[in-house]
Amino acid sequence: MRLRSVMAAVCMVGVLFAPMRADAALFGDFTLQDEMKMGREFEVLVKSTMPIIEDPVVHDYVQSVVDRIVKTLPPQPYKFPTNVVLHNSLNAFAAPGGFVFVFSGLIMHLRHESELAGVLSHEIAHVTQRHIAGRMERGRVISLTSLLGVVAGVAAGLAGGGSAGGAAMMGSMAAGGAAMLNYSRLDEDDADRFGIKYLVDAGYNPKGLGGAFEVLKSQDWGGGSAVPTYLSTHPDLNLRLARLRADLQSMPASLKNRREDDARFRRVQALLWARHGDAAHAEQIFAKGGDKDPVSLMGKGMLAARQNRVKDAEGFFNAALALAPNDALILREAGIFEYTKGGDISRARKYLEKALRLYPGDFYGLFFYARILDDSGDRAGAQQRYRDVLRHVPEDSEVHTYYGRSLGAVGKLSEGYLHLAYASLYGNDQRKADNWLEKAKSTARTPEEKKAVKDYESKAAERAKIMKEAR
Repeated sequence: MRLRSVMAAVCMVGVLFAPMRADAALFGDFTLQDEMKMGREFEVLVKSTMPIIEDPVVHDYVQSVVDRIVKTLPPQPYKFPTNVVLHNSLNAFAAPGGFVFVFSGLIMHLRHESELAGVLSHEIAHVTQRHIAGRMERGRVISLTSLLGVVAGVAAGLAGGGSAGGAAMMGSMAAGGAAMLNYSRLDEDDADRFGIKYLVDAGYNPKGLGGAFEVLKSQDWGGGSAVPTYLSTHPDLNLRLARLRADLQSMPASLKNRREDDARFRRVQALLWARHGDAAHAEQIFAKGGDKDPVSLMGKGMLAARQNRVKDAEGFFNAALALAPNDALILREAGIFEYTKGGDISRARKYLEKALRLYPGDFYGLFFYARILDDSGDRAGAQQRYRDVLRHVPEDSEVHTYYGRSLGAVGKLSEGYLHLAYASLYGNDQRKADNWLEKAKSTARTPEEKKAVKDYESKAAERAKIMKEAR
């Protein structure tokens, strides 16, 4: 049934379309526990295959958008954990168990937070309406291998010169349109319909979902890309846009004129472009901010640092800090720049300490602060900070590497070797992981050290089992 307006959907949803609650089973023998287990294993596979952006400024922002949407839903059995994949694709998808993945390229190219929320609302609707679980139960044709294959296929397609735009996304607004889920026309209509309802209920401008479609169309279809084969089974993009526009026409002005609050969105966009985007394109973006926008100046500084233009970078960071001396993000990036350029370590430390006072949860900044302490000879202080960081990102190979080296420098050999083993394990270098493990075993003396080795072996075995099942 096609809704004539979102307001009608709001009135009818309690009777006809309320998302079902899951108890013992979702569909027949495919239980909620089965779906959750599959989702957790898939998350391990994605993290082992593609780079994940762990920066809390980025991750916490995207998670907050998801949480804002989910907060308005009826009680759900899912927590909707979110990961941001470092990839140029304009893409997002929901995996079994409500695990949400967003590609950095999507955040970088959209125009408003409401557009990002529109995409995420659509993906969340696929979960709440049981499109994923239903597909599994009807055929049990989805394996971890096929799930991972779709994600890897996106990367391979782009590496080979494929489109970076909407083609990857429009089948399900997700990477699963073809091989993973092959959502039906009705499923896509359902996700569009509920997606816009969730968007409105979360307080966003309802133009967001259609706006995201328009960006995808301009980025991909407008560039002359061929429509992928799998889209032949899904609603035409233009038809979906037309439906969304028709629904918008019937909405009250109070909804259509909702203010776009893009302050955090713009900061995260700037950070992603500065650190990961094409330099020439990023320069054009930051040039629009002029010399009075501290975030644009920060972006210029980060870009200059990437290009080894140290003097230019220093000037941009100084200008940004003069305009915004208490901006935690700018302070953090200025501190990281001062440290990595090999300049004034005391200045780097001052910037990072102030940034962490303003944003204590910024474990990305804390990691660089730990390295400064390590370099300054404060091993105990550095190691405490490394442990704090690992509580947030327990599978970050770089943090394990620095922590392991720091431990080795003070004679804690078994513990140090073990963290180097973790670094290799999470870096997918099994040969090195096994070598470091043997060293950790041979130097383990205390009961605590021997238990730590056993814990490592248990985690490694669980990870190996997942990887083996996916082959």
